[in-house]
Amino acid sequence: MPVPGTRVVITGASSGIGAATALAFARQGCRLVLGARGEEGLEDIARRCREAGGMAEARPVDVTDAAAVASFAAEARGILGGIDVWFSNVGIGVVGKYQDVPMADHRRVIEANLIGHMNDAHAVLPIFLEQDHGTWINMISIGGFLASPYAAAYAASKFGLRGFSEALRAEVSRHPRIHVCDVYPTFVDTPAIGHAGNYTGARLTFPPGSLAPETVAQAVVALAARPRNTTAVGAPAMAFKLGQFAAPHLSASLMNRFMDWWSARAERGDDTTGSLYAPPAGISGVEGGNRRQAQTTPVTKMAMAAGGLVLAVMMLHRRR
Repeated sequence: MPVPGTRVVITGASSGIGAATALAFARQGCRLVLGARGEEGLEDIARRCREAGGMAEARPVDVTDAAAVASFAAEARGILGGIDVWFSNVGIGVVGKYQDVPMADHRRVIEANLIGHMNDAHAVLPIFLEQDHGTWINMISIGGFLASPYAAAYAASKFGLRGFSEALRAEVSRHPRIHVCDVYPTFVDTPAIGHAGNYTGARLTFPPGSLAPETVAQAVVALAARPRNTTAVGAPAMAFKLGQFAAPHLSASLMNRFMDWWSARAERGDDTTGSLYAPPAGISGVEGGNRRQAQTTPVTKMAMAAGGLVLAVMMLHRRR
């Protein structure tokens, strides 16, 4: 675990994995500056961090604005006296067939998930180089290895993040105390599913077997003490990662067939842009609260079976 007093910055800290990670760092006595668009949710997590034993300051920031991120980083450095760890965690999504989703929504996903993380790194890397130490933790997801039909822009952003991290890691390789760490969780039960844009005509539900945000938070906090290039979180993650190299098109094809089946049978819902362009109102908290419910519905039971089939076929191809 990181030592008490470790200076940590988290973007995307107002809910889900970011919020869970902030609380986990706070319990270790770390000092935090938290950023996100939603001020009310951000202040709630900062208060909970202080109650958990950490020091926490909240500063609203939109990571798609490079100048705003640079100012946020400078202010965070001033508050903390330096930055030891920066966790880039902002992530949004829109679900639907590529041609059914407006291009503006696709662009927004790329701006937040890819350009936003690049803005974070561009702001903090000079601080790390001046200090000659620092750890940048890049939240990617298993979507950085497995393409996601019905979420093409999300897939593009996550594949892009993986390449960006690898390039950046090479650039700082001569600085042994500066680390670039990637985190690849499987599905995580956060409020994000309720914030996503949706053009499927069906109500989005959580897949079975989703991780608790606290599980991912523990992995992120561990990286602050012992950095490593790649961390997969969730039992199937490494198998999916390996299987993708053996059968790179198979998993996407099978998942697309399942999504076609699911969207035709799931409960109907209205099209929405979700929180793509404005933060969610109010306090979202850490968990989505959908894990137990998801495991009981017929559609998500079929999702579990489909996921098992994808994994089995990929591993079979790998053995050949």
